[in-house]
Amino acid sequence: MTAAKTFKAKTEKSQAAKQGEAAGHDPAVSLTTLPSGLRIVSERMDHASTVSLGIWIGAGARDELPHEHGLAHLLEHMAFKGTARRSALQIAEEIESVGGDLNAATSVEYTCYTARVLGQDLPLAVDILADILTHPSLTEEELAREKGVILQEIGAVQDTPDDLVYDRFLQAAFPEQPLGRPILGTAETVKSFTPDAIRAYLGRHYHAGNMVLAAAGAVDHAELVALAEQALTGLPAQPASAPEARSPAVYQGGEARIDGDEEQVHIVLGFPGKPFSNGAHYPLQIFSAVLGGGLSSRLFQEVRERRGLAYAIDAFHWPFSDCGVFGISAGTAPEDVGELVEVALDCLSQAARDVSEVEVARARAQMKVGLLASLESPGGKLEQMARQVLVFGRAIPREELARRLDAVSLADVRAAGQALLDGVVTVAAVGPLDDLAPASAVRAMLARAA
Repeated sequence: MTAAKTFKAKTEKSQAAKQGEAAGHDPAVSLTTLPSGLRIVSERMDHASTVSLGIWIGAGARDELPHEHGLAHLLEHMAFKGTARRSALQIAEEIESVGGDLNAATSVEYTCYTARVLGQDLPLAVDILADILTHPSLTEEELAREKGVILQEIGAVQDTPDDLVYDRFLQAAFPEQPLGRPILGTAETVKSFTPDAIRAYLGRHYHAGNMVLAAAGAVDHAELVALAEQALTGLPAQPASAPEARSPAVYQGGEARIDGDEEQVHIVLGFPGKPFSNGAHYPLQIFSAVLGGGLSSRLFQEVRERRGLAYAIDAFHWPFSDCGVFGISAGTAPEDVGELVEVALDCLSQAARDVSEVEVARARAQMKVGLLASLESPGGKLEQMARQVLVFGRAIPREELARRLDAVSLADVRAAGQALLDGVVTVAAVGPLDDLAPASAVRAMLARAA
């Protein structure tokens, strides 16, 4: 193995491993940094016969330049459309011949390419993932076809109101900002993309120092490192050109209304949230669970069980690296939307004042079980581990995560809820909107409720 910093979960640990544990790295997780800057992280799960693996890139939709809107997502599609060694069909046939599968996802702040195979087929999966990321063919013919696919995908969102409302919600909450742009892009921008534009984006963001190779399940870390050293030598250590620094995202609040003839109104009410970078999001995560995270939550009990205003209603908090957004979402009959908004705001205001220790304990327990359940599968462990190493440079032990939740006090949760009441409300809605008050009136309702 070449010179590298390695954390290993062994009885006899290296000095680097001991330093990693002192910094809070999960001792059950092996972490190696190659000279190129590529980080390789894995955890062996003895009960597993399969291995889930993937490559995470620390760039997503908010890292696009204005004329690149939708390019990160297009690149995710194009990666599977052939390489210098494999056609698109060969990629699919090779992975499926061993019973495996490939996938990819683009988010606001990262992109990932993943595979799942039997442990014995790890070399093939690493080779395919490395191939599609280091030698994509990016032909004009495949690009033209994939543009058509994505235009269909954009059209599908336009025809799906419970998806469309979230796109419009972020646009209203973060107007004229990369964070507020739909990940898919627009028909205009997608049609404009060229192979050279894709290569320019690749050159800025797809380099070893901005990537994490992760695996969980039936995996041997030393083998994974050796495979990476062989297959990923083509990754540049540095970007071809320096990417622009991310513009800080600023929640502003606003309104987005799309009047239509759907059977329901799909609505999202939004408020400024917290970033995950300093741990300030934990109280708000717990508050969102109390307000609308389960069958015992206040919104579910009041809106559905007592009043029958919606089949489903929930609260959520999306923390990003430098900001966050909190929301309440529901679908309801057009004639009930006014009452639903008023009741939801009353629930929010009341919870901010009098959320109880019992509710906080219940929400905390739900979050712990959800966390532990996700870590029992290779896929769940893979995603958490990769994202933590990408963002924090370490895999955070589950005990530390539990301690952070336990450290949140009742006063912290109430303060998090109270801060929402002081923010500007965002209103996004799709459907028949005659009975939905304008955002200014919704803000007045919140002020009265507070």
